[in-house]
Amino acid sequence: MGSLLLIRHGQACFGSADYDRLSALGELQSQRLGQWLKQTGQAPDLIAVGPLRRHVQTADLCVAAAGATAPRICVAGLDELDHAEILARHRPDLATAEQLHAEMARADDPHRAFQHLFAAAVARWTGGEFDAQYTRSWPAFRAAALQALRALAAHEARTIWAFTSGGPIAVMVNALLGAPAGQAFALSWPLVNTSLTRVKTGAQRQSLVSYNSWPHLEHADAGHLVTHR
Repeated sequence: MGSLLLIRHGQACFGSADYDRLSALGELQSQRLGQWLKQTGQAPDLIAVGPLRRHVQTADLCVAAAGATAPRICVAGLDELDHAEILARHRPDLATAEQLHAEMARADDPHRAFQHLFAAAVARWTGGEFDAQYTRSWPAFRAAALQALRALAAHEARTIWAFTSGGPIAVMVNALLGAPAGQAFALSWPLVNTSLTRVKTGAQRQSLVSYNSWPHLEHADAGHLVTHR
């Protein structure tokens, strides 16, 4: 049996034109994670990274702080959903970043307003009625994430750190729990940036050990480091 550590990326630049990069806070979260992993004596035999810049930056900072030297691979199935397209299909009037930002600026609570909007857009994407409208449909996204889980579980490396996003983590955990596939994203919304989800792996069977833990952010001075977007 092996261990697969699913690591959500650090806080990205939510609300900016270039979301796919870590904020200063996201960089600090990633460094703290690496320091905690080093202090607890954890080291990987393999590092798997999703294709997005925020995945790579989180991995770079965490691995450097941990002093880990394992080989690295890029895994396509660790990619996140295309939130811009999903939002645009749900609300064509908010298809550009400028339109979306203007809409959120009019809300009393922009973060809450965005969450309601995004949840509705994801529900449309996963509903099955409009699959042909999306570049990457929900069934294709889910299949890719589960294929990544199977491939990493079957890898000869005993301990793997996988840097990814909330979508793939939610899909994998949902499947491991045997929950209805349409409810997967209920597991995405609570995920903390740089949180840890641990899976016990084997070629024939995988099982969930822990979900969405953040021990590296639980210090008395670190409350501001716990973020969800």
